[in-house]
Amino acid sequence: MPDDEEAHPLAPVTSAEAAGRDRLTGQAASLGPHVVGQRVVVRRVVRGETGPSGGPALTDLLGTCLSWSEGFCVVQPDGRGSQEPVRIALADIVSGKPVPPRPSVRQRVPAREAELRVVRMFPGTQTEPLGEWLLRTDPAPVGRLYKRVNSCLALGAPGLPLAESAATVQQWYAVRDRDPLAQVEAGSDVEAGLLALGWRPLPHGEAELRLGSISRTLRGLRASGGAGDEAVVAPESDEERVLVVVPGSGEPLAEGRAVLDGDWLGLHDLRVRIDQRRRGLARAVMATLLDWGAERGALTAWLHVETDNVAARSLYDGLGLGVHHVVRYLEPPPTS
Repeated sequence: MPDDEEAHPLAPVTSAEAAGRDRLTGQAASLGPHVVGQRVVVRRVVRGETGPSGGPALTDLLGTCLSWSEGFCVVQPDGRGSQEPVRIALADIVSGKPVPPRPSVRQRVPAREAELRVVRMFPGTQTEPLGEWLLRTDPAPVGRLYKRVNSCLALGAPGLPLAESAATVQQWYAVRDRDPLAQVEAGSDVEAGLLALGWRPLPHGEAELRLGSISRTLRGLRASGGAGDEAVVAPESDEERVLVVVPGSGEPLAEGRAVLDGDWLGLHDLRVRIDQRRRGLARAVMATLLDWGAERGALTAWLHVETDNVAARSLYDGLGLGVHHVVRYLEPPPTS
């Protein structure tokens, strides 16, 4: 229920309060019944209190407008916990406006925390910390060598001067017979610093980390007809990892993998045979992967998609998997 600070008969309005309200005729033109369901900021008079300048005291409230009728609006304050909705007399509103939606909890996760989940996808990965950086390599890769687990995750502070940290990265990979690479967040201070040292971006591999609600993404897939029964869970799947395939004669027509990490589900290796594209098979695989994760308590889906993959990015846009951040790979300058 809304709080009852306005439930009693309204106290008489003082001349100072009336003067303060008259400046904007009680409510901002940008507020009204049309903001119900939107996030708003509302400035209102605090009845019976005097502000620092001697006029009426004012206070701001940020939250979601729940209703606007019969001389009152009701706003659910932002923030966690069990805050009660606030009932405000329209006559007490001095100004206000709609504001952008509050970022989801998922979007407020630091980029480094999100990227650290990559190692869970490749259980054989060897790692070594360098301050907040993480040196990573897959000593026995199956198939192609993935840059995301054969590069230094250079997010955060390395704990050493940047030039010394960069040299450490080169030495660490040289010992392991791997080309030294640094994965950086696009536009970060670390990227700028390494570029200043002569490191160069690879011409390929720039990727977005996208994430979103599993339930919302599943709704989008089902609404678009992408939740058919062509895709099945492969027998090799275990409690934390799953392979989903669309069977075909010989090789699968489509397949994808996922890894459960708490209530996060990482999607990767989603692929469709070239001659089977545009049949909705990728959507079917995704739906089965997400169903598998949801049954095990996963709430958030995430994946990497390269920025030049226009078709995949368009698909994920439509499914509500939003961009969290962009990563790039840098290589050191050539040795003379």
